[in-house]
Amino acid sequence: MSTLYSTKVAAIGGRSGTVRSEDGLLDLPLALPTTMGGKGGATNPEQLFAAGYAACFENAVIHVTRNKTTRVKDADIVVVAEVGLSPNGSGGFALSVALDVTITGVDQATAEEIVQAAHATCPYSNAVKDNIDVAIVVTVT
Repeated sequence: MSTLYSTKVAAIGGRSGTVRSEDGLLDLPLALPTTMGGKGGATNPEQLFAAGYAACFENAVIHVTRNKTTRVKDADIVVVAEVGLSPNGSGGFALSVALDVTITGVDQATAEEIVQAAHATCPYSNAVKDNIDVAIVVTVT
């Protein structure tokens, strides 16, 4: 399989450090959220994962409709990803994901069919399959 894209990001200092991409476009401080006893005031790995998953999933929706009669445009879809971090019961931690997908201009059945196809296509969905619980709610407007 040929790789379509590859990138590198370095993390220094863990959850209270920084992340920086090899091209410098991503260069952010990290902080443990105040809800976890940290100082807050900076992003965290869960927010970065949620941002990546939401953007990728939205593009998967657009992708699966590209050659169909019912096409979804960028402005017709909003994906909100919520990532949760919980103890896994064996001393480690587990993630959970909830995707709230809103599509404008299609009926509910069509929207659900599109989202199901996007979930099968999205690289984030494929990466977490059978590892992270992903709940998806589909809404039309």
